[in-house]
This record gives sequence, structure tokens and C-alpha cells, in this order.
Amino acid sequence: MGERKAWLILHGKQALNEEVRAAVNGLRERGWDLAVRLTWEGGDAERLVEEGLAAGYRTLIAGGGDGTLRDVVEALVRAQSEASLALLPLGTANDFAHAAGIALAPAAALALLEVEPVSVDIGMAGERAFLNMATGGFGSNVTANTPEELKKVLGGAAYLLTGLSRFSEVRAATGRFHGPDFDWQGEFLALGIGNGRQAGGGHVLCPQARVDDGLLDVCIVPAAQDVVTTLGTLLSGGMRGLQSVAINARLPWVEVEASEGLDLNLDGEPMTSERLRFDAVPAALRLHLPEHSPLLGRWSGEEG
Repeated sequence: MGERKAWLILHGKQALNEEVRAAVNGLRERGWDLAVRLTWEGGDAERLVEEGLAAGYRTLIAGGGDGTLRDVVEALVRAQSEASLALLPLGTANDFAHAAGIALAPAAALALLEVEPVSVDIGMAGERAFLNMATGGFGSNVTANTPEELKKVLGGAAYLLTGLSRFSEVRAATGRFHGPDFDWQGEFLALGIGNGRQAGGGHVLCPQARVDDGLLDVCIVPAAQDVVTTLGTLLSGGMRGLQSVAINARLPWVEVEASEGLDLNLDGEPMTSERLRFDAVPAALRLHLPEHSPLLGRWSGEEG
């Protein structure tokens, strides 16, 4: 291990989190120089990454939910920095941390600072970075009056599939997907383009995804005649239901065209686009992961 020095970018609403305070103090007692900086508004995470790098910190920590993590990752990638990143998962879903095997207890998460970082891929959606997953689907006719029937069928997955918690009618998005040796077009209900495996608080869309294979895992859920019933089957069937109807591919890049526009969610960041190219950028980030993280191909019996 190099110098025991790290720069923690902590989401402002976690400022009074006693567990985080105790974990930080625990590391300091073990000889770590740990600087803590809080975010207050949009753009802060990026600015704080720049400040930490300028101050000579070679290890950064993203403390917060998926959005904080995405912001810090994007800023690190833009800075083309060799600094390593540790995750302190403090969000509601913590999807990337769960799939990567990172403990949610702050002290255990911060203990990963003492594990050598590994090079991992990131995903790019146009100019925007994501570490975990881009999800999308449905047209965005949003209203507060969700039909009760639909709410019952969809439950929490409404959030996963749209990035929105309420919508007036489910309708399929129409799109065309193109990548190396891969072409598909048609109506689809949901889309996951994963560097990680799950989104929306535990919905596993890309079960085979690895962060060190140079590929994005694409999962497209095609629409059927009866949209609501299809969704019901899909969601009650869990993984089996999803994988039985989904179209899957593992690609270094994929272009998505949706003439009506596609609502996307990149690790918590909403985005709309009619045409977008997604790329896996191999070994773009040095990340502190558990030694036998399920997201690393070298521990899964597969070479990435």
C-alpha cells in the first residue's frame, strides 16, 4: 500500500451520519490522513474531485448514492487521473455496491482502502459516464394518477423500468439497436445496458456482467400485445421471467436509435436522447473492490 491518505467526497445529507463519522475516526486512528469534503449542490462532486487531485490526493472516496458515485467517476475519467477510487455506499439502492460485494457498513466499506485497486471498465453514454448501468424504456407520459391496477402489477419495478415512479399509461418504446454482429429493432418495454448487474434497487438485468471484460451487457425486453400482463409475468417470474423473454448481447459498443426519444437513467442521472452510442471504456478507472468481487472476471472462472 502507498501513502495512507484519502479524500472523501461525502453527500451533504450524510454530514450527520454517526456511523460514517465513527468509520472516518477509526481510519484516522490507524494512521490515515482522511480529508472530508461535503457536497451541497449540483457540480460540487466534480469540483471536489478537481480540488482533491490538485491537493495531491491519490485516493478518492465517493460517499453517497448512485448519483454521487456517477458524478465522481465522471470527473475522475474527465481528469484522466491515475487516482484510485473507493466507494462508501450510502444511497437507498446501492446497486453497484451490492453486485460488487462491497459491504454497506461504513467501516467495512472504508476498509477496502487497504486493498490494492484494480482496473475496471466504465460505460459511456455519449459524453456521460456510468459505472453501473443505463436503464430505459416506455414513453414518458407522466402524471400523478397511476391506475391502481398498474401499480399493483408493477410495484417497485415501475421505478426500475422508467426511472420514474408514476406514469399514466405504459406504452412500448420503439428502437433500433446496432453493434458488432448485433442488430435488433422493434418495440421494447425496458432496456438495461450494464457494466454492473442490477438497477432499481436489486433488479438484476445483466446477470453475467463483469467490470473487467471490456464489454457492456445489453438486455432488451421486447413488448408483447398485452403490455401489462407481460410486465406482470416478467416481474413475478423474477430473473427467470426476465431472461426467458429478454434479448441479450455482450458488446464493446452499441448504438440505440429511438425516433420518439428514449428516457434513460444513468446511475440515477436522467437523460433523454433519440440517438445515442454506448461504449465500454476498458480499464478506465482504478477501483478498490473486494478481492473476490463477483464483478471481476478473474474470480468467476472466466478470463475477462
